[in-house]
Amino acid sequence: MAFVSLDPEQPIWDRFFTVAPLVIVGSKQTDGTYDLAPKHMAMPIGWQNYYGFVCSARHATYRNIEREGAFTVSFPRPTQVVTSSLAASPRCDGDEKPILTVLPTRPATRVDGVLVEDCSLALECELDRITDGFGANSLIIGRVVAAVVDERDLRISERDEGEQIFDSPLLVYLSPGRYAEIRETARFPFPKGFSR
Repeated sequence: MAFVSLDPEQPIWDRFFTVAPLVIVGSKQTDGTYDLAPKHMAMPIGWQNYYGFVCSARHATYRNIEREGAFTVSFPRPTQVVTSSLAASPRCDGDEKPILTVLPTRPATRVDGVLVEDCSLALECELDRITDGFGANSLIIGRVVAAVVDERDLRISERDEGEQIFDSPLLVYLSPGRYAEIRETARFPFPKGFSR
């Protein structure tokens, strides 16, 4: 194998592909409307019910969540990749994002927010903390106070997991700039006696 050294004094993440979830984070704006923004640097934080994502203080998402203390997370399906992309549309001169008025949403139940319709999983989060200082970025962490999963995506013991994922594939973001639909999977070979 031949390896190429990357300069750690420069951002390295655009020099190769990595796999990440693609989610749409919802937040309430000062005018009472809701903003939706796709994020891929997002994940559960630990084994308890915390969820976090990376955002910049320059973004409305950061300011909205800091002010309102809540956010939503929608996990789109592969058929919703265009919807996810449209949520990243730039704002107009009046700081408006007209595309958001046509994206299908439904109200959240526990926080003041909206969720994208037809997603496989939806989380409602109360802000736990914002940790600044990752260059121009911050880690926003919420405590999950409500969660719903589409019945097709709920893991149950009577169902073959491989068939379940094949029938209801997952959308992932391949950073930078690509996406994939996951249908084919295999059970991970955990060693005997492994525990988390």
